[in-house]
Amino acid sequence: MADALWQRVLLVQTSFLGDTVLTLPLIAEIKRRFPAAHLAVLCNPAGYDILQNHPAIDELIVDDKRRADRGLSGLRRQAQQLKEKSFSLAMTPHKSLRTALLLWLAQIPHRVGFAQSAGWFLFHARAQRDPAQHDVVRNLAVLTPLGIKPEDCRQALHLPVGENLREKVAAKLAGLGYDSSLPAIGINPGSVWPMKRWSAAGFAQVVEQACREYHCQAIIFGGPEDRETATHIAALCQAKLINSAGVFSLTELPAAISFCKLFITNDSGPMHIAVARNIPTVAIFCATTPDLGFYPYSSNAIVVEKRLHCRPCSAHGGRRCPLGSADCVRLIEPALVLAAVRKLMDRQAREGAAPAQPFTPEFLSV
Repeated sequence: MADALWQRVLLVQTSFLGDTVLTLPLIAEIKRRFPAAHLAVLCNPAGYDILQNHPAIDELIVDDKRRADRGLSGLRRQAQQLKEKSFSLAMTPHKSLRTALLLWLAQIPHRVGFAQSAGWFLFHARAQRDPAQHDVVRNLAVLTPLGIKPEDCRQALHLPVGENLREKVAAKLAGLGYDSSLPAIGINPGSVWPMKRWSAAGFAQVVEQACREYHCQAIIFGGPEDRETATHIAALCQAKLINSAGVFSLTELPAAISFCKLFITNDSGPMHIAVARNIPTVAIFCATTPDLGFYPYSSNAIVVEKRLHCRPCSAHGGRRCPLGSADCVRLIEPALVLAAVRKLMDRQAREGAAPAQPFTPEFLSV
């Protein structure tokens, strides 16, 4: 019975980029325990770009729920495609009603999700989602109704990068002026949510000082939508700086981040990618808080934040400050971020790479 249940497995995560990255331990654990299983992952287009080279995944299926697969017609079409694939088991850490409906319409005989899901009643078995846990552990909890506890799983985030992809990215970096003889500090000033974005002036000040102290170059990361911010940072900063905003695809991004000795970032998907590539990470939390369970899952990271009674103002950070002050962004001083940079850079020089466990970062709060 157990072998039949795990014969053809579908894992569904169609939320944000960071949520997809945080399912990596779940993906790896399923394949580790059931190597003969055909493991398919249903994800959004961004998730496809990140996961397409993952060795544990046998099949990637795109659910473009905001474009081609949107609406009731898209839902029905996607459900029919899944039904034709004859999955024996489906599981999802995604709590949306649409996801639960999709699996129900696909008539997958065993469906597992969270009891806290909007579509909980469409699952055959339900796991408890503990809000006090990190999202990596919450995702692994989906296995609990199947007899597998999160504490018995391997929890490290790891996103493999192939050598061919690394060489392709190296050539692009060289074309942008990257000097392979100098260490690089990566910065990610963007986020989907405006109230998660620390100031361009703050990034510029920290990078300039850090590059001076540690004889580094800096690489600005981001998508096409971040080009204006990246250009602003470059104009404010006197350090050797490579502006790669809009240059790398999501598929290339993990390989590109791997060229960094340190990564300074807002709370975002690239933050989790840096952790999954074992890059020391300074994570700046503005409107969101680590208590939500999405902090960098690594002891090789430091979270910088300003303690305020109004945080978090929403689960995602929001598009504007409800109080009109944006204090969570404005009151994070560059000196505090620089202190975190120094701590991680000096630790690397002294101790090398930090141990993989425990997975709790350090916190610098004022």
